[in-house]
Amino acid sequence: MAFKAGPRNLITDVEGLRVGNNGDARLKSGVTAVVCDMPAVAGVQVLGGAPGTRETDLLAPHNLVEGVDAVVLSGGSAFGLDAASGAQAALREMGRGFAVAGHRVPIVPAAILFDLANGGDKDWGRFPPYRELGYTATETAQADFALGSHGAGTGAMTAGLKGGLGSASCILENGVTVGALVAVNAVGSVTVGDTAHFWAAPFEIGAEFGGLGLPSPLPEDARKVTTKFTAPSPGTNTTIGVIATDAKLTKAAAKRLAIAAHDGIARAIWPAHTPLDGDLVFALATGHRDVEPDPVSIVELHAAAAAVMSRAVARGVFLAEAAADDPVPVWSQRRG
Repeated sequence: MAFKAGPRNLITDVEGLRVGNNGDARLKSGVTAVVCDMPAVAGVQVLGGAPGTRETDLLAPHNLVEGVDAVVLSGGSAFGLDAASGAQAALREMGRGFAVAGHRVPIVPAAILFDLANGGDKDWGRFPPYRELGYTATETAQADFALGSHGAGTGAMTAGLKGGLGSASCILENGVTVGALVAVNAVGSVTVGDTAHFWAAPFEIGAEFGGLGLPSPLPEDARKVTTKFTAPSPGTNTTIGVIATDAKLTKAAAKRLAIAAHDGIARAIWPAHTPLDGDLVFALATGHRDVEPDPVSIVELHAAAAAVMSRAVARGVFLAEAAADDPVPVWSQRRG
C-alpha cells in the first residue's frame, strides 16, 4: 500500500473543495474556511475533552441535512464561533444553502481553538472580529492557500514550538484522493523529546517537513510527557481538522473516516486527545469520483486518512513563522 502526494499536496487536491485564509498579525489569530463547490456529505468526531463547536449535531447520520456548504476552523476560543456567521453571510450572497420554505440557509459547521494567550492584542472592543474574518476567508477561498502561520493557525502553539495550519494529500491506487487540513494548537508535542524530529516521520513523503526521519536511537526523553504549560488549563488547547475525499460516502461512512483521521493526530502528537484538548475532525466527501469503497478499499481509505492527517500536522508546525512577542520558538529555530 503505497501513497503518493497529490499535485498540490493540499486538501484542495480533492476535487470540489476550495480553502480561504484570513488572519490578523496584531491579533495573532485567524480563520480558515473550507468551501464546498457543491454540498458535501459530512461527518464529525470529537475526541478531545474540551471542544468548542457549532452545528455538529446535524452531522449525525440519523439527522436530516445530508450535505454542508462549508466548514470553518477558527482561533479565538468561543469568540471564534462568530466566524461561521461570516462564512454563512458570504455563502448566502452566493445563493448557497439548504432550501427550506422559500429560503436558503447555508450549512456551516465550525470548530475553534484557544489562542487568546499567545501574545496578540485581543482588546477588540465590544464585538470580536471573527465574523468579518470568516466572511473574507470564505469569499476568497481558492485552490492554493498558505500553510503555517496563516488562517486558523496564525497564533497556534504546541508544547515548546509554535503551531500552525497544515495540509497534505495523497492519491490511492484506485484513483481516489484523500486530503487533510489541520490547525495545530495541541497541549502535546509534535516532535520527539527535545529533538527536531517529527513523530509523524514514518508517513512523510519526500522531505515535506524536513526529511529527518525518526532519531536513532530514540532519545531518553522521548517517553516524557511534555505539555504546553507546566500546569495546563482546561480549554486552552485544541487540534481541529478536516479530512476529505472525492469518493462517494454516506454520512455514517464520513463519520468513520473522521474517526480514522484521529489516528493520524495520535501518531503525530504526544500526548493527544487529552481532557484539556478540544480535538475534533470533520470529514467531507465530495463524491466527484464515482467510487464507493468496498470492504477492502475502505481499509486503505482509512489508513490513508490517518497518514495524511499525520503529515498535515507536521507540515503545519514545520512551516510556522516567527512573529514579535511569540511565547515559543518556531521549528526552524530548533532545527538551527
